[in-house]
Amino acid sequence: MTTLGKYRHLSRCATPDGHFVILAIDHRANLRAALDKHAPTPSTDADFAAFKQQVIGALAGDASGVLTDPDFGIPAGIMSGNIAPSHGLLAPIEVTNYDVHPSQREVEFIPDWSVRHIKRVGGDGVKLLLYYHPEAANAEKQRGIVRQIVADCAADNIPFFLEPIPYSLDPSTPLSNADLLAISVEMARLFSSMGVDVLKLQFPVDAAQSRDESAWRAACAQVSAACSVPWALLSAGVDFETFALQTQIACEAGASGVIVGRAVWNEAVTLPTAARADFLATTGRERVRELHSICAESARPWSGKVTAPTSARG
Repeated sequence: MTTLGKYRHLSRCATPDGHFVILAIDHRANLRAALDKHAPTPSTDADFAAFKQQVIGALAGDASGVLTDPDFGIPAGIMSGNIAPSHGLLAPIEVTNYDVHPSQREVEFIPDWSVRHIKRVGGDGVKLLLYYHPEAANAEKQRGIVRQIVADCAADNIPFFLEPIPYSLDPSTPLSNADLLAISVEMARLFSSMGVDVLKLQFPVDAAQSRDESAWRAACAQVSAACSVPWALLSAGVDFETFALQTQIACEAGASGVIVGRAVWNEAVTLPTAARADFLATTGRERVRELHSICAESARPWSGKVTAPTSARG
């Protein structure tokens, strides 16, 4: 049974029908590097915050919530009204290091930021990205970190959105689709049993290895069967057309929606400010609306996998 506080927060992150259509722009170092690659001069902090606000301002109105960071996303988003009081607000708790292989990435928490800080600024959910392989040497350590965040979120009555990312133990060889599915199913089973409130999962089939839609459907059905909490699909950098199809299949198989970033706004990174605004106001907005429509038609309401609270004191 979830608590009334968590139930309230989850409701704020979803559409009235109970589907997650959450805009993700919590990207930091990798996004800033991409922006700098297409800019005449390196971006300042103000430039980086302005990009995020341009995206949020254009797209959040058609989303059920926003996932963004405490430095460049949340303060300006709240003060400008781009993150409206009606929007669900999720925040990351980790610093992501893409410079080393996942097996060597230690979880590093954002300095002077915590579950309690997220709750105090009016957040509705805590997001942790966690690289995980059940046979890795650090697997138990990773599970311990999840247990701690589960406890911290329970203490502050705020939902925990866990984003576990599977990876190959061999840096030179990507996961096969068989291994990707096996690990995805195991992560869904394990972490949903540990007290995580929502799982933010990548598609359990690598589209570069297979475009067999029947295999996609079967894989998503296995993930849903293993997952005892709501799950939402992340875009993992695929193009929008692929992600829209993945969303359709995942939602029909039991996902409760999407937490989507680059599939919606990635091209904006390459554009100058005026062209970027036009892209976001047209193509970007149309993409969010299309995902909203898919989720409305096919996604499973998050409350379907949550036991409703019976008391305000629980």
